[in-house]
Amino acid sequence: MILTPYLIVKGAPAALDFYTRAFGAKEEMRLTDPAGRIGHAEMTIGDSAFMLADEHAEFGALGPATLGGSPVSLHLEVADPDAAAQRAVDAGATLLRPVQDQFHGNRAGMVADPFGHKWFLSAEIEKIGPEEMQRRYAELMAGEEA
Repeated sequence: MILTPYLIVKGAPAALDFYTRAFGAKEEMRLTDPAGRIGHAEMTIGDSAFMLADEHAEFGALGPATLGGSPVSLHLEVADPDAAAQRAVDAGATLLRPVQDQFHGNRAGMVADPFGHKWFLSAEIEKIGPEEMQRRYAELMAGEEA
């Protein structure tokens, strides 16, 4: 089995360009209707694939801009999350969470792309087992309650 994210956006041609500039994505293919809307496109980032299309309200395909946001975030493993976040911001993303060392052993931050999708940009900096991760998480949560 393979799980492939499928993003719906308002302005798919601009999204294809953004993902190329921000994340180094490579466009594999696109299907365009006579009006110029993208009905389907496929991109890869490293070994990972994702698909996207323009909004098609007639099929119930609506993007975050129309829906007022999305509860789904994407997690992209990168070699250098600081550089990746800066490249994304330079390409038009909004920095939501600055890149910093995290309790779970990754250095990570979050950006929102111009189309309403949120992307975690992350790199492992420390190998941590589930028990230690739970201990750190509990400690973090206890500190937030104080």
